[in-house]
Amino acid sequence: MTIGALLASAGLAALVVARRWGPTKQEATAAVELPEPPSESSRRMAALLEALPAGVIIVAPDGRIAGVNASAASMFGIAPERAIGRALIESVRSYELDRRVTAALAGGVEESSELTFIAATERRLHVATRAVNRGDGKREALVVAVDRTRVIELETMRRDFVSNVSHELRSPLTAIKIMTETLQDGADPAAAKEFLENIARETERMIALVEDLLDLARLESGRLDLRFDSVDLSALVCDAVRSQSTRASKLGIRLDAVTPSGGAAIAGDRDMLTQVVVNLLDNALRNTPAGGAVTARVSSNGSGVAVDVEDTGIGIASDALPHVFERFYVVDRSRAKSKGGTGLGLAIVKHIVEAHGGSVEAQSELGRGSLFRCSFGPAVRR
Repeated sequence: MTIGALLASAGLAALVVARRWGPTKQEATAAVELPEPPSESSRRMAALLEALPAGVIIVAPDGRIAGVNASAASMFGIAPERAIGRALIESVRSYELDRRVTAALAGGVEESSELTFIAATERRLHVATRAVNRGDGKREALVVAVDRTRVIELETMRRDFVSNVSHELRSPLTAIKIMTETLQDGADPAAAKEFLENIARETERMIALVEDLLDLARLESGRLDLRFDSVDLSALVCDAVRSQSTRASKLGIRLDAVTPSGGAAIAGDRDMLTQVVVNLLDNALRNTPAGGAVTARVSSNGSGVAVDVEDTGIGIASDALPHVFERFYVVDRSRAKSKGGTGLGLAIVKHIVEAHGGSVEAQSELGRGSLFRCSFGPAVRR
C-alpha cells in the first residue's frame, strides 16, 4: 500500500488536527484544567493508528514529538513514553528526517522519498512528511514511514537471480554455437569428435541447471508434493554412498558411510531426502582433492537424527560460510565451472531439509575441510 493510500484510508490528517495521543511535557506543565476525555471517534482513530503497519510520528510546532504509533517505535527503535515531548533529533537520529520535518514546520514543505535509516540494522524506508495546519496559525508535521527493506532485498535477489541464470546459460550456449559453426564449416575427424564431446558435456550441464532451477522453484513456491513415509536414513545414506563410489574411486577419494547398526528412521519423502544426501556428497567430492576422504555419517539420539557429510577438502573461508546455502553462491566460480557446479545444490538441500521440519548448518575451516549437518526430528519406530 502506498503512503498516499494509507493517509487517505486512515484519515490521519484529520486525527492530527482533532486529537494527538497525549500532551507534550510543556503542555502538561502549562495546563490549568484537566483535558477533556477523548471522544469515541478519537479513541477509534487512535486505535487505527496503533494498528497501522506504517510508522506514524506527529511533531508539534516547536519540533518536539507529540505522538508515535507502535510501528514507528519499532521501525526507529524508540520508546514512545521517552520520546513524547523530546526534540525529534533526540529520539530519531536522522539528520535528513529532521531536515524534512523542520522544512514542513517552517515553510509547509512536503516531501515523499526514500530514506536510509541506520540504527541496530539498516532499514530502507519510504518517508512522507506532511504539514498540517492546526487552525491557530501554527503547523504540525506528520511523518509516515513504510519499511521497504524486505521488498528491496527481494527485488535485488530477483535481479541477481535473473543475471545469474542468464550468465550460467549464456556461457555454454556460446561455446555450443562456436563449436557447431566450426563443425558446419568442416573439421578433421579428431577435432570433430572432441567438439561433439564438448557439446554433449555443455548440454548435460544446461539440463542439470534447468532441472535444479525447476526443483528450486517448486520448493520455494511450496508446490512440491512431498510423500511422507518411514525412511531409514541409515539405509538411504548407504545407498547414496554406493551410487557415488565409482566416481569417488576415479577421483582418488576415499568415500565411506558410518551408520548405526539399528538404523535411524524418520518420517519423510525418500526421493527428496536422497537428493539431499546426493547433493551433499556431490559438493564434497567436487571440493576434495585426490587422496582426500569424504564420510557420510548418521547419528541418532533422543532428540533427533542427524546426517553429516564431512570432507577433508579445500574448506570454506569464514566470510563465505554464511552464504553457502544461497542460490548461485559459489566460493570459487572458476573452480565450480571446471567441476560442473551450478551453485544451486546447497540451496536445494536447505529447502528440502526445512520442508521436513529440519535444519541444516555448515562448519568449515579453510584448507582443512568442511562438515554439513542436516538435523531432523526424533526417529520414528518402524
